[in-house]
Amino acid sequence: MNKTSKKKVNTDMGELMRRGSVPLMFILICAVCIPLSGLSPNMLVNEIVTRMGRNAFLILSLLIPIMAGMGLNFGMTLGAMAGEIGLILVSDWQIVGIPGMVLAMIISVPISVLLGFFCGKILNMAKGREMITSYIISYFINGIYQLVVLYLMGSVIPIRHTSIKLPRGYGIRNTVSLLNMRQMLDNLIPLRITLPGVGEVKIPVMTFIVIAVLCFFIVWFRRTKLGQDMRAVGQDLGVSRDSGINVERTRILSIIISTVLAGFGMIIYLQNMGNIATYSSHSQIGMFCIAALLVGGASVDKASIGNVFLGVVLFHLMFIVAPRAGAAITGDSMIGEYFRVFVSYAVITVALVMYETNKRRAKSRESERLREAQMEEEG
Repeated sequence: MNKTSKKKVNTDMGELMRRGSVPLMFILICAVCIPLSGLSPNMLVNEIVTRMGRNAFLILSLLIPIMAGMGLNFGMTLGAMAGEIGLILVSDWQIVGIPGMVLAMIISVPISVLLGFFCGKILNMAKGREMITSYIISYFINGIYQLVVLYLMGSVIPIRHTSIKLPRGYGIRNTVSLLNMRQMLDNLIPLRITLPGVGEVKIPVMTFIVIAVLCFFIVWFRRTKLGQDMRAVGQDLGVSRDSGINVERTRILSIIISTVLAGFGMIIYLQNMGNIATYSSHSQIGMFCIAALLVGGASVDKASIGNVFLGVVLFHLMFIVAPRAGAAITGDSMIGEYFRVFVSYAVITVALVMYETNKRRAKSRESERLREAQMEEEG
């Protein structure tokens, strides 16, 4: 093997290690914490299956903006808020079960499209700073959401049932019950299987079917004209514009699609939980979904469906076992709670630092290659 081949192999191995460092770190954390937690294999497997059904749709909604070069869409929180508004209205109208979920999704679509369009327009004015901009936009829209549910619902927007209204006569209570649609999607096609060494595992078949449909949609969408345009825009804005692609429109569409899907994902998430924490359900959903995606080995500019499912398993496995492991080590379960919150933020920070470092290294390698080519021409 010559020096050039060895250098290429070492470079490829180094790149692979850099991309896989976060998943490897979480595998090690889970390997240490699982025995310390004392949880049975049956409980762990059932919890992972439940959390995969609950969270996968939300995390999949992040893939399209990454494909379009928009980075990690912290603005997915806008779609989550649209989904919550749909569920609050459906709860007031007393429409239960699957019809209630479907109607909540229908209500969320125009709200998500409007918010996604607004977010996309702003992000087009902040090219290169999309992630921090979408993060701040989510705070801004959250203020409007709080105004709507705290003051306008019941006073301007008719809310009939006192069970979800504050005692003063307007505004929505801190918690809205979804018992009439709790796990309706999960239990639509009941299935329980027995695994050797694990025991009985409940599989939310219909939820996984819905998630599989979204996965096939994403694979199909990448091959469409719009999907190809988004990939081109994600690779190079200038070349895409010269090729006749409407860059601004394509970027806006990617955010709109992501926001609509996030609204659907939030409804699936909340029907599994069985209640809405009106003022806080959406607040951390974007952070945890992005952290899970990064734990699965994704980066700011590259993510796949495989990263989503690996991230759900590793990130939520850590969420399950860390408090118990913390209690076993220190006698205080809050240590594990602090640890998992710290890790979720740390993962995002590390991923962003690695992305910037890799980008600078790529530029440095490209400059070195051009310099060598120039020297060969002069020689």
